[in-house]
Amino acid sequence: MKNIFLKTVFICCIIFSCTSETENIDEENNGSTNVVLNRQTTGSSANDLLSADTFKKMIVEIAYVEGFKPTETALNNFKNFIQNRTNKPNGVEFVTKVIPTTGKTVYTLDEVVDIEKEHRTKYNSNETIAVWVLFINGKSSRDNNQGSILGSAYWNTSFVIYEETIQGLSDSTFEPERSLLESSVINHEFGHILGLTNLGSNLQSDHEDSDHPKHCIEEDCLMYWAAETSQGIGSMISGGQVPTLDAQCLADLKANGGK
Repeated sequence: MKNIFLKTVFICCIIFSCTSETENIDEENNGSTNVVLNRQTTGSSANDLLSADTFKKMIVEIAYVEGFKPTETALNNFKNFIQNRTNKPNGVEFVTKVIPTTGKTVYTLDEVVDIEKEHRTKYNSNETIAVWVLFINGKSSRDNNQGSILGSAYWNTSFVIYEETIQGLSDSTFEPERSLLESSVINHEFGHILGLTNLGSNLQSDHEDSDHPKHCIEEDCLMYWAAETSQGIGSMISGGQVPTLDAQCLADLKANGGK
């Protein structure tokens, strides 16, 4: 019974327990690099990420604390997701790097931002758009007894994955494979910076969840918000399949320059 309860909590409060933050930009430059373009509100670069109008290539900087590297399966799934949804004729490049531990066990979003400011090296340049993904040791300061946050999109090309929480909720009896959980959360957060749902990629139909804004109302969609109920969510991870975008979210991306 305990395992069933834990699985229910995981399903209800974890897979899509995320936030898409829209903080004000921090206007500063990193040497000669204009970092301001990568410190805009979440979803504001959706068209740049999706289309080839301005940027022909995408580079994704994957940073992780030692011991908290995502699985190769999850990274491959993420790259496939990008390639299947965006138009980048010059390709998608992944760059991985290890960053030192901070000694913290809980992180506020401001502390996550500080880590990016210290360690991010890839920014938009010429025809290449850059994305930053941080896999962190420790939990979100916004976790509570009703659930834990696994990921958060907070700038236009940035999101964080709380890898320690993911590892604690996977690969045991009655729990999902870690790569499946990682892939679900990574793709969901990337979906937010692609402008889903109604976060920069305009709605082509009425499918935003009014109770959980910026999420899709369809229960079988990757962008569904399932923090309040486990009904229908179990089927999203059954059979070892990563949830996919439904037709309405796909239509939003295509209308904004994506595939």
